[in-house]
Amino acid sequence: MSRDLPAPWGEFLSEIDDALEAPVALHCLGGFVGAICYGFARTTNDLDYLEIVPLSAQTALEHLAGRQSALARKHGVYVQHFSLVTLPDCYADRLTDLFAARFRRLRLHALEAHDLALSKLSRDSPVAREDVAHLARTVPLDPELLRRRYRHELRPVAIGDPALLDRRLDRWIAAYFPGTDSASTRGR
Repeated sequence: MSRDLPAPWGEFLSEIDDALEAPVALHCLGGFVGAICYGFARTTNDLDYLEIVPLSAQTALEHLAGRQSALARKHGVYVQHFSLVTLPDCYADRLTDLFAARFRRLRLHALEAHDLALSKLSRDSPVAREDVAHLARTVPLDPELLRRRYRHELRPVAIGDPALLDRRLDRWIAAYFPGTDSASTRGR
């Protein structure tokens, strides 16, 4: 799947790739993934990642391309470790490799659309709901797959009140998939 990198991301990521001494892989999520992979209309100035491989590269990457770095000042964008999210247990098995042929050392892996939607469940902000509505319309998301992943992969590891998360998912399914029975996420 071919994707374009809008300015300033192409140059920024190329400079990171050139500066890396060894391969580094990022498990990416958030607005960057939404815009690059799924057509979110909004722009973002950060590339959020949940995991970095190898973990020992995190400090160097933060120094090189984090919020306070020279590259961030130059390009107006930055990379950021984002750990305040709960993802489905097997999300890593479904990651998409972005720009594999473009960079020598930098590997960006994006969340699959259903996993990206579920990553927004605990936050449930207006922007998160907008993003999920967009994914539901354009991917399109499968409400039964959302339910299954939530029930079997996210709910058992989720931080927070499971009943609240159940109600949110039910509300999302009712709102974004009219005519679908939204109550089936309850009573696990």
